[in-house]
Amino acid sequence: MGFHLRRVFGIFTVIAVAGLGLGSAPKADTLRHGIAMHGEPALASGFDHLPYTNPDAPKGGRITLALQGSYDSLNPLIVLGVAPDVVPRYVLQSMMLRSLDEPFTVYGLVARSAEMPDDRSSVTFNLDPRARFSDGKPLTAEDVRFTFELLKKDGKPFHRSSFAQVKAVQVENPQRIRFDLSGSNDRELPLIIATMPIFPAHATNPETFAKTTLTPAIGSGPYAITEVKPGERVVLTRRHDYWGEDLPVTRGLYNFEEIRYDFYRDANTLFEAFKAGLYDFRIEGDPGRWATGYDIPAVTSGRVVRETVPIRLPKGMNGFVFNTRRAHFNDPRIREALGYVFDFDWVNRNLFFGLLTRSDSYFAGSDLSSAGRPANERERTLLERFPGTVTKEILEGKWSPFSSNGSGRDREAARRALALLGEAGWTLDNNVLRKKGTGEPFVFEMLVNSRPQERLALNFAQTLMRLGIEARVRLVDDVQYWRRLAQFDFDMIQWVWPVTASPGNEQRNRWSSSAAKRSGSANYSGATNPAIDAMIDAILEAKSRGDFVSAARALDRILLSGFYVVPLFYIGDQWLAYDSNLKHPPQTPLFGTNIDFWWR
Repeated sequence: MGFHLRRVFGIFTVIAVAGLGLGSAPKADTLRHGIAMHGEPALASGFDHLPYTNPDAPKGGRITLALQGSYDSLNPLIVLGVAPDVVPRYVLQSMMLRSLDEPFTVYGLVARSAEMPDDRSSVTFNLDPRARFSDGKPLTAEDVRFTFELLKKDGKPFHRSSFAQVKAVQVENPQRIRFDLSGSNDRELPLIIATMPIFPAHATNPETFAKTTLTPAIGSGPYAITEVKPGERVVLTRRHDYWGEDLPVTRGLYNFEEIRYDFYRDANTLFEAFKAGLYDFRIEGDPGRWATGYDIPAVTSGRVVRETVPIRLPKGMNGFVFNTRRAHFNDPRIREALGYVFDFDWVNRNLFFGLLTRSDSYFAGSDLSSAGRPANERERTLLERFPGTVTKEILEGKWSPFSSNGSGRDREAARRALALLGEAGWTLDNNVLRKKGTGEPFVFEMLVNSRPQERLALNFAQTLMRLGIEARVRLVDDVQYWRRLAQFDFDMIQWVWPVTASPGNEQRNRWSSSAAKRSGSANYSGATNPAIDAMIDAILEAKSRGDFVSAARALDRILLSGFYVVPLFYIGDQWLAYDSNLKHPPQTPLFGTNIDFWWR
C-alpha cells in the first residue's frame, strides 16, 4: 500500500479556552486545560510532560525514514495531489495536542485553555501570546479563523463536513476565538476544531490553496522544510527559535535535529534499502518478511534491533471493498456470496506464516466490537427504527466470517456462494457465471497499487474462478491509483480503515450517505443507508462511555450486515526494526509507538 495508509499517528495540540461567548460567556462554561471526548482528561492541570515521553531526552542527530510511493504536493489537507503528512505533523500546529495514551483527549498547545459548557454548544480558545510562525509573525485568532474558513471551503471532505456544522465563528481579540456549535449535537466537534492545523493568514493564498504545491508552508511548529526533491526526498530541520520548546505537551518530543524522508517506488526496493542501512526506522507490515526476511547481517551484528510492540487500539477493518455503485455489487447477496470463498486459513498458513488474525469487526479486538456479543438493550433500541437492517445472526453476536477447511478448495464454501448468487439472478453455465436472461458474464476488475496487494488479489481471483467469476487484477502506480479512488473509478480495492480508541466524525467520511456522493471521501463502498447515518449521529451525541460503546457496536452490526467488504485480516502488534542507536521511553502509549518521542 502507499505511504498514505501507513502514516504514523501524528501528534496534534488542543486547548480549551477561557472566555466570553458572543457577548458574554454562559455561566455554565468551564475553564479547561484539556478536553476529553468522554469524562475528564487523565492528566491534571499543571502536568509536567506526557507520560510516554522522556523530558530529559537529548536533542540532536538525524533520523532517516522511508515511505513507499511518490508525491506531487506538500499539502495533504486538500483533495488534489498525493502528499506526505509532514507539513501538518511537524511544520503546522493546532490549538491543542492529542495525547496518544488516551482514547481522545487533547491538551493545550497554541491555546493555553478552552472554555466550554457541558452541552458543548460552544467552545472558546485562549491562545498563547508567545505563539509565533517561523517567519517571526505572531499566531493570532485571525489565523485560526482564516484556516477554519479555508478548510471548510477547500479542505478534504472530513474537514468540510465537520466544519459545516459550526454555526458562527467570532474573533473576540487577537488571542481569543469562539465557535458557536449550537444545533450540531456533535460532542466530538470541539476536539476536531482544537486539532485543526493552523496556516498563517499573511502567507497563505486562499485563491491557490486547493491546488497542489511543492512550496513549503510557513508554520509555527518545531520543524521547517529545508529540502524538497519531488518524488525522491523531503528534509525537515529543527527550529532553534521554536516558541513552544518547553510546553508540557512538547517536552520530550521532537528530539531529532533533522528528519529526512526518502521515497521508494515499491515494497521490495524499500526493504532492500533498509537492509543496506539507507534508513533507520521501519514498521513492518508483511508477516512473511517479518518471519523470514530479517535474517540479515545487520540484525545478527546488533546494528539493527527487532522489537514487537503491543497496540491496544481497536483493529480497523481490512478487506476487499465492493464498490456498490457498480451493478455487479449492488446486491448484498452477491457481496455475501463472494465473501464465502476467500480462504483465510489457507492464505494465512501459506502466505503469512500463520501470524495474522481474521477481521471479524470494524472495531476488532476492543469493547467496541460486536463480534461474539449479543446486542444489549441500548443497541436494540437504536436499531429498532430500522427493522431488517441487521441480520439475526449478527444481532445475536453469532456471526463470524466463514471458516473454510483450509484446503483452498472448500466445496461447502462454493455451495453456499452459488446458492446466494442464484437467488441474486446468476447461474453457472459451462464454468462461467452468467446473468439469467441476458447471459452477461460476471467480470470485474480488482485495482491494486503494490506487489503484496497484487499477490493477495491474484489468490482471490483464482478462487473466484471456481464460481465462474473472472476477476482481472490491475496493478497501477500511486498517482493513478489515488486519482481513481478519489473518483470511485474502480470495481474492487483492498483497503484498511484504521480506528482510534474513540471513533467519531471520520465515520461520516467513511460511511455516510452524503460521503458516498462526494469525490475524495473514504466511502469507497458507496454505502447509503439511513441506519448507518443514524448510528454515526448516535456515536457523536453520546454523553457517556456506555452509550458510546452501544452506538459503535450498533454501527458495527449494520456494516457487517451490509457485506460491504470481504473481511481479510490484521496484525495485532507493531513489528519494529530500527537502528540500535535509536532509543525510546519504556512506556508504550495506547496508540503504539512513533518516532516523535524517540531520540538518538
